[in-house]
Amino acid sequence: MNAMNDSVKPSHDMEEVNFESALENYLNADFGELDEGSIVRGEVVKIGKEHVLVDVNFKSEGQIPIAEFQDVEGNLTVKVGDSVDVFVVNKNENEGTIVLSRERAKRMKLFDRLEETQEGDKTITGRIIRRVKGGYTVDLGGVEAFLPGSHVDLRPVPDMDALVGQEFDFRVLKINRRRSNVIVSRRVLLEEQRSEMRKHLLEDLAEGQIITGKVKNITEYGVFVDLGGLDGLLHITDMSWKRIKHPREMVQLGDELELKVLSFDRDNQKVSLGLKQLVPDPWENIAGKFPVGQKFTGKVTNLVDYGAFVELEAGVEGLVHISEMSWTRKLRHPSQMVSAGEEVEVIILGVDPDKKRISLGMKQVKPNPWDIVAEKYPEGTVLEGTIKNITEFGLFIGIEDGIDGLIHVSDISWTKKVRHPGEMYKAGDTVQAKVLTVDKANEKFTLGVKQLSEDPWNKVPDKYPVGTVVTGTITNITDFGLFVEVEEGIEGLVHVSEISSKKVKSPAELFKEGVQIQAKVIHVSADERRLGLSIKQLKEDEEKRKPKEFRTSGPSDTGIKLGDLLMQKQEDAGNEDA
Repeated sequence: MNAMNDSVKPSHDMEEVNFESALENYLNADFGELDEGSIVRGEVVKIGKEHVLVDVNFKSEGQIPIAEFQDVEGNLTVKVGDSVDVFVVNKNENEGTIVLSRERAKRMKLFDRLEETQEGDKTITGRIIRRVKGGYTVDLGGVEAFLPGSHVDLRPVPDMDALVGQEFDFRVLKINRRRSNVIVSRRVLLEEQRSEMRKHLLEDLAEGQIITGKVKNITEYGVFVDLGGLDGLLHITDMSWKRIKHPREMVQLGDELELKVLSFDRDNQKVSLGLKQLVPDPWENIAGKFPVGQKFTGKVTNLVDYGAFVELEAGVEGLVHISEMSWTRKLRHPSQMVSAGEEVEVIILGVDPDKKRISLGMKQVKPNPWDIVAEKYPEGTVLEGTIKNITEFGLFIGIEDGIDGLIHVSDISWTKKVRHPGEMYKAGDTVQAKVLTVDKANEKFTLGVKQLSEDPWNKVPDKYPVGTVVTGTITNITDFGLFVEVEEGIEGLVHVSEISSKKVKSPAELFKEGVQIQAKVIHVSADERRLGLSIKQLKEDEEKRKPKEFRTSGPSDTGIKLGDLLMQKQEDAGNEDA
């Protein structure tokens, strides 16, 4: 048994022969061509904590950092026995060492694919990973490419950050392997797609067709809509049957709209679109729906300086002119009566189907208060009212709600010259007056205080006929004469030419206000409210009677007449001038 064991046990000499043979075979083995800078196929033979050993049929395995075999979450993507492509970075035949890289192999293969994509005008999918100066960085599956901002879309992107993290198809514009630079474009691809879509759209588009488009741009006069390769214009007047001030009231950028083709110029590639044409025209048979004189309720949609627009039904608006809002108030702006969104009652005043216009009235809903005033206060009626306002030309008296009567300054007194009504009245006073006129057409209501009594001038011609000698008080002295009050409220004028037979330069040199004088009435007129007086003629009459008086009264008569005093003043004045 032991002999048998000894016969099968290998000798020390045999072990040395086997090792030398194996070493010789290894040193003389054919490892194939492993050129630096090339990609070769290798087998994973060992996975350590920091490196992965890959056998590429060389004298030794290549060590590759384990990070090159992990995904973004750190999970290992290979196992022992897997075949992988690696890049030969460096090899040393003498030392039998080799440096490999899986990442560089992947990058080289990807650049090969990118060049193939560029040459064949193909597309490649990538993910935008971040914004950089002038554009974006795009991950093409291992290679980062630059996407210029001008090549992101057909139009400027309103929110550039919103694209980060999204995947798109791109065209490769430029590749530089040495610098690992790649430039891609999305716009080129979109332009090609748009051109193809435009071609088909032009073949199929026709007037009256219902199509779908996306809002591309909004202006104050309309909306540009992308129909898929061709832009169409939706004018503001074709957006709604009702009046709108700006297209943004109805649409926003990016909205999908269903539209009707109103007109199509194939040669110039111009398309006119309509939105309101998809629903019936609410103005059809408008006169039948809204007859003149009928009352309706509507909502105020817009205020302008000249009135308010009121929506009677969807798409139908009428105008209440500012003059048709109130019977009595003088409005400066419609906002003094109504506000946007308010519901109001209106009367149809007129309908123009051709121009799509409806005239409305608000004040006509209620009776005209001027009709009531005309019936309630006919001319000659005496009434009482409260002073609401005082101006230099008169008093405003509250009569009815919204209606004031005017007492003009000239109708306050028959005889007194009123410079300002505020001298006699104040706001809030109650006054009695007579109705003079009620003018409904011009909305004027006039009153008078002095008309409550008779005009004293009517009695003046009978009381002071021509030739009468009157005694009065000087109230005012002017260059042209003297104003003399003969009774309360009745003044006469002694013209400067009627003061003396001699020339009078200034009446103020001879007379003073408040002095009583006598004069002769030489002119009287109730209609003209004039009483002409003369001191000169009174003196002349007295001179004519003087001899007779002297014979009658004799030297014992010592009475002094006004004419004598006047003559003496004039003689004294003449002496002073001399």
